[in-house]
Amino acid sequence: MNCSALLSLMLMLIQLWPCSPSTQNHSAQNTDQSFTAVRRVKRGWVWEPLFATEEQTSMGPVYVGQLKSDLDKQDGNLKYILTGEGAGSIFIIDENNGKIYVKQKLDREKKPFYTLRAQAINRSTQLPVEPESEFIIKVRDVNDHEPQFLDGPYVATVPEMSPEGTSVTQVTATDGDDPSYGNSARLLYSLIQGQPYFSVEPKTGVIRMASQMDRETKDQYLVIIQAKDMVGQAGAFSATATVTINLSDINDNPPKFQQRLYYMKVSEEAPVGTTVGKVFAEDSDIGENAAMNYFIEGDNSDVFDIITNNETQEGIILLKKRVDYESKRRYSIQAKVVNRYIDDRFLKQEPFEDKTLVKINVEDADEPPVFTLESYVMEIAEAALSGSLVGAVTARDPDDDDCPVRYSIVHGTHLKRLFSINEHNGTIITTKPLDREIASWHNITVTATETRNPEKISEANVYIQVLDVNDHAPEFPKYYETFVCENAVSGQLIQSISAVDQDDSAEGHHFYFSLTQEATNNSHFTVKDNQDNTAGIFTAKSGFRRQEQFSFYLPILILDNGTPPLTSTNTLTITVCDCDTEVNTFYCRYGAFMYAMGLSTEALVAVLACILILLVFFLAIVAIRQQRKKSPFSEKMEEFRENIVRYDDEGGGEEDTEAFDISALRTRTVMRTHKPRKKVTTEIHSLYRQSLQVGPDSAIFRQFISEKLEEANTDPSAPPYDSLQTYAFEGTGSLAGSLSSLGSNMSDMDQSYDYLTDWGLHFKQLAGMYTSHRSVGD
Repeated sequence: MNCSALLSLMLMLIQLWPCSPSTQNHSAQNTDQSFTAVRRVKRGWVWEPLFATEEQTSMGPVYVGQLKSDLDKQDGNLKYILTGEGAGSIFIIDENNGKIYVKQKLDREKKPFYTLRAQAINRSTQLPVEPESEFIIKVRDVNDHEPQFLDGPYVATVPEMSPEGTSVTQVTATDGDDPSYGNSARLLYSLIQGQPYFSVEPKTGVIRMASQMDRETKDQYLVIIQAKDMVGQAGAFSATATVTINLSDINDNPPKFQQRLYYMKVSEEAPVGTTVGKVFAEDSDIGENAAMNYFIEGDNSDVFDIITNNETQEGIILLKKRVDYESKRRYSIQAKVVNRYIDDRFLKQEPFEDKTLVKINVEDADEPPVFTLESYVMEIAEAALSGSLVGAVTARDPDDDDCPVRYSIVHGTHLKRLFSINEHNGTIITTKPLDREIASWHNITVTATETRNPEKISEANVYIQVLDVNDHAPEFPKYYETFVCENAVSGQLIQSISAVDQDDSAEGHHFYFSLTQEATNNSHFTVKDNQDNTAGIFTAKSGFRRQEQFSFYLPILILDNGTPPLTSTNTLTITVCDCDTEVNTFYCRYGAFMYAMGLSTEALVAVLACILILLVFFLAIVAIRQQRKKSPFSEKMEEFRENIVRYDDEGGGEEDTEAFDISALRTRTVMRTHKPRKKVTTEIHSLYRQSLQVGPDSAIFRQFISEKLEEANTDPSAPPYDSLQTYAFEGTGSLAGSLSSLGSNMSDMDQSYDYLTDWGLHFKQLAGMYTSHRSVGD
């Protein structure tokens, strides 16, 4: 290789170096600097901003723009190359002059720009004369999208009677066109339907009230809004949206009664709380704005009342007090209705209330008799004789015809024996004397009945008080147990007494105590009245002897302050006790008992000792008798209970006596003499054959049973040891005769069962079994 060839290769490498991947995005200035070692030449790309209009339809490619290098001398030596997004498919370049064309329809909304790269190379050397440079082709927007209301249809609510300019709602439309280019995405709003009640702001889409509207006239409006792009210019697209505007209620209407005059009626028999009638006021508002309260104005508010039914908004007139046809036959009341919730803004227009007149007629009814008083209180002295007047009740028929009334006493049959009433005039008298101490008050019920209509009955309570008469003398309240010691001194207090009186005293009881005239002259005791309804008993001498006199009977006179005063004599028993000065109640009672029995202490001890000895002797006899009644086998039975043996193995039959030992179950007292068991097979067979010819009352049959019973009783070694054996007479006339195998020396195999077929239908199944059994054996 010569030197010229080597030099050419080095120059080529130096020219290719700027086109390497690390420097292909550098500017033309940086590229020129890389050639300073060889040759410094200023070069660069020359082009205008590139735009392509969307949605263009053409038979051929559409010119977009031109790329040009300042080294291009228009001699065809440069070649332009285009790479990047859509190169070759969407965009093409004329490699001779650098003109770029678009050959497909573009959509800016899908892709707003394309990034491409351009390069210029020398056709001869295939070396780049311009570095690869990146540029952008923007897609220019056209108005190809209609506005859209994404949130429609709209629903809005605004209070009725709202002032003009009140904002109702806002509608918003969107446009897919480019808002930064032209007027394609600039929207204007207008009102198609809804005038003259509403208006819309053109730029914002805010809907406002254009006039005041009443919900009671129309509560819903349908408004149509149009959005148009291109600022409303020719060729613009548009869209519409529907807005439903509801007017919400406010309390702008007062309640109004349907009638200015109401007529109602009520019976005089109607009880309190009866519904007389209903009034109703209309309110054009709804909900709580139509809630109202009713009132009654005037003097009749104490007879009638009115309440509000919250569900129906009716005023219900109720009877507050019973009415009387004979007293007043017609009432006129004024009812008023007022809104419960009032809007102060409308109070200036008119009051939110209304009034109406209600006339109520009272209807006559056949009423029961009416007593002059609801209850009567009467008095009578307890000393009054039978037939004495207690008082009188009066009732009359309130109706115009004034029907006669009949009186009677009800409730409590025992009261009828004490009182009676005159059925014509209502006078009450006693039927027997009354005792205040038994019952101080009597409650009776008197009825008044119309004579022409017995169903009309009324009642009244009569309370009769029995007045006290001093007919009971005072007496001791209890039995006094009084003791006095033998060593008591004169003037010693031994008892305090009081008195009671069953009578009632208006001024309070006051009793006077004293000894009777006979006891005053000859008594060992004195009575001192304390002037407080009590008295003290004092000794009048010193020293008492039980041997001389065991007890004293002191008559005490008690006087009350009644009219007339009554007295009674009460005897106080005083017992002499063996004590010094202080009385021991228990000891004194014991001494009094012993003295009354006529026994001393020593005698009492002796009596108790005898009773104790007799009790011990009686218990000893009972114990001996119980010992004799004890069973002689108790010890052995106790042993059996403690040694219980259970056998679970099965024996070999009646003749098997070796299966288990039964000696533990035997006692000496019940062991019987063993009697050898007889061979009774043949005997039983012969006796049974004879029994077929005779009846069950035969002596032979009775003998057979007796022998078997005796054998079972006397042979304890023959099991079962505790069993019930039953023997029955089979009877006569059987074709089969006896089926017993006792005494037979033949085995089943040696016997012939052919005769079973001759016994008839009853033995057909048995004959078949034995015939088949025999066949199998053969």
